[in-house]
Amino acid sequence: MDTDNNYPVVYHTPALLAESIDGLNITPSGVYVDVTFGGGGHSSEILKRLGDKGRLIAFDQDKDAMKNSIPDPRFTLVHGNFRFLKNFLRFHKIDRIDGLIADLGVSSHHFDESNRGFSFRFKGDLDMRMNQNAQTSAADILNEYSAERLSDVFYNYGELKNARKIAAAVVKFRESQKIEKTDEFLSIIEPLTRKDKEKKVLAQAFQALRIEVNKEMNTLTDMLRQALLVLKPEGRLSVISYHSLEDRLVKNFFKTGNFEGKLEKDFYGNPLTPFELINRKVIVPSEEEQKQNPRSRSAKLRIAKKTAEN
Repeated sequence: MDTDNNYPVVYHTPALLAESIDGLNITPSGVYVDVTFGGGGHSSEILKRLGDKGRLIAFDQDKDAMKNSIPDPRFTLVHGNFRFLKNFLRFHKIDRIDGLIADLGVSSHHFDESNRGFSFRFKGDLDMRMNQNAQTSAADILNEYSAERLSDVFYNYGELKNARKIAAAVVKFRESQKIEKTDEFLSIIEPLTRKDKEKKVLAQAFQALRIEVNKEMNTLTDMLRQALLVLKPEGRLSVISYHSLEDRLVKNFFKTGNFEGKLEKDFYGNPLTPFELINRKVIVPSEEEQKQNPRSRSAKLRIAKKTAEN
C-alpha cells in the first residue's frame, strides 16, 4: 500500500538505490533502460557504471520529469509511457538490451504537489494523471463511474473491505454536486472510517483511484512482457514495487513467465520459465534507510535474469 505522511519536499529519493543497480550487474558497454526516470536517481547511478560505449534510455510520461534530464551523450530521455517500451526502443534503433530497472513508486514530487491531487494531505484538484495530457482524471472517475464500477476500483486496487459503502456514498454525494477537490472526497470517506484507521483507508482509496486513472496494472504487465522480448539472454530485470498488487504480478512473472503464477513443466518435469531468480527472498530497505527515507518502507525489490531466448 502507498503511504503518505509529512516529509521534506524533494523531487524524489530513490529507494534501494544500491541494491537495485547492483542487481543489474552492469556491463560498461551495455545498453540499459530506466522505465521510471523521475528525479533521475537510478539513471545517474547507472551512468556512473557505464563506459564510453554504454547507453542508457530512460522513460517518463510526466512532463515535470523532463526538467531533470541528464546532459550526457550516452543518455536519452523519452517523454512517453513505458507500456510502449518496444516501439520507443525500435525508434531509437535499439533491438536488444542488457538490463532494465523499474521503480514503480510515485515520486515524492507527485505527493508534494498539491495541484496534482495525489495526496490527501492537501486541498487540490482530484487529478492524479501521471501524463497530464491524458483525458481521464480522478474526478472524472468519481463523477462518471457507476456504483458497481467504483466499488470494483476501491476493492481491487485499494483492497478496501467497505468498497461498496464508499462507492454508494460517492454516488449519493454527486447527486447534489460534482466531486472535484480532494477535501470533498475526504468528506465522503471520513464518516465511513474509524478514526484510528483513517489515514490507512485514505491512502488505500487514493491509491485505488491513482491506479485506475493511470491504468497502472495493465501498463505494468505490458511493459514486463515487452521487457522479456527485448532482453538479451543473461540480461536482468530489477523491479521495485510498493504495494501487494504490483509485487504479486512481478513475483509471478519472474517465477513462471506469466502473471497467474502457473508454473509449466516439460516432459521430464523441469520448470519452463524464462527467468532465473537472483534473489529468492524479496529485498527490503534496511532500518537505516527507512529511517532516512520513510517513504521507502514499503519498497520491495525483485531481480531476475533471463535464461534463454524467448
